[in-house]
Amino acid sequence: MTKPRLVVRGRRVVLPDGIRPATVRVDNGVIASIDGHDVDSEDANVVDAGDHVVMPGVVDTHVHVNEPGRTDWEGFETATRAAAAGGVTTIVDMPLNSNPATTTVDALREKVTTARGKCSVDVGFWGGVVPGNEAELESLLDAGVLGFKAFLVPSGVPEFEAIGNEELGRAMEILARRDAVLLVHAEDGPSLTTIEGRSWQPYSEYLTSRPPKCEERAIARLIDLSRATGCRVHVVHLASGTALGAIRDAKLSGVPLTVETCPHYLTFAAEEIGDGDTACKCAPPIRKTDDRDALWAGLAEGTIDLVASDHSPCPPDLKQIASGNFVAAWGGIASLQLSLAAVWTVARGRGFDVDHIAKWMCDRPARLAGLESRKGAIAVGRDGDLVIWDFDQAFEVDAEKLHHRHTLTPYQDRTLYGVVEQTFLRGQLVYDRGTFADRSGEWVKSEG
Repeated sequence: MTKPRLVVRGRRVVLPDGIRPATVRVDNGVIASIDGHDVDSEDANVVDAGDHVVMPGVVDTHVHVNEPGRTDWEGFETATRAAAAGGVTTIVDMPLNSNPATTTVDALREKVTTARGKCSVDVGFWGGVVPGNEAELESLLDAGVLGFKAFLVPSGVPEFEAIGNEELGRAMEILARRDAVLLVHAEDGPSLTTIEGRSWQPYSEYLTSRPPKCEERAIARLIDLSRATGCRVHVVHLASGTALGAIRDAKLSGVPLTVETCPHYLTFAAEEIGDGDTACKCAPPIRKTDDRDALWAGLAEGTIDLVASDHSPCPPDLKQIASGNFVAAWGGIASLQLSLAAVWTVARGRGFDVDHIAKWMCDRPARLAGLESRKGAIAVGRDGDLVIWDFDQAFEVDAEKLHHRHTLTPYQDRTLYGVVEQTFLRGQLVYDRGTFADRSGEWVKSEG
């Protein structure tokens, strides 16, 4: 079906070669031309963004939708509405915490069927690497997963087990032959298994239970395995600044390694988290101010490649707000709708511009997922995924205005900058200043 034309004109259009005035034309869902700001257009649907930012739609490669199986935690309808409201036009769903986990082709098919007709934005899927599923990996790639995720420590759900070195190495050999990327939760060490039965309220004790050395050891293991197998490895949610030296050295030596961090690690610091404030619990934990500063430096120099939300929601009772029990609380932060504003708020204060945001949250995530021919940039031939946002407008976070299934957030009452005005998916308006259009999201598969 032919889709209506869209023309977006603005004075701050974020293009691959910089920010400049431009007119972007989208025909049949694809960017057809990029012209000067004052080019005449006879199209009926012309959107003038004025001085607001026109940016590629955000690509969030770390989202836990949890459907099927734990739809009471989150689901495709609520997650993708939150995404659209936050300027996100593509999410890649993690293989957990849905049940069944996406570790077999049958489970992938069930997830795709469940998502059909519910999505306001485009959705891709990661497969899982767990003990005993080596025979499924190539079939999952053939079925359309964008890559894989593995845990080196218990994931928190029984259907997605951590994997040991020997099995992980065999899986990485398979993935290397297919040039598929492996995303890894990189923590390691006995400290993680000595906390059973404890009921801690002080954040400092939870922080001590998962020290930076847990990340450092795990990343060292992954570097060795990547060097031995040739498998592309992506370290998810880096929290420790002390791991950056080994990452930098590995990259310089040619190891195919990429790294992400998350908005909460760039925004919060351990010194600011109150005892019992389990809304801030995540794994790895939010570390100290020095780590936060080091992560920003890592982004600036390119040692850290991208930012993804690690949107990991749960029902409020699982966060143990009343008890403040950091051991029992679910470790995850729901931030999909707020990620763009959260990162921009801190970035602007550190001297970055919106083209840095586009690199960290649009271009590089699209490349990680193998979607760079369609997503991640305003360029001719790419999908017409655009977000118009006011980079200079502040707002106070009100959980009641969030579209996640559960709105508990450590960002509550925080002042953030960057208000999303409109979000377009393949040229179609899917979010407009608080209202949503028909659900037009599609399954985006591997292009390999």
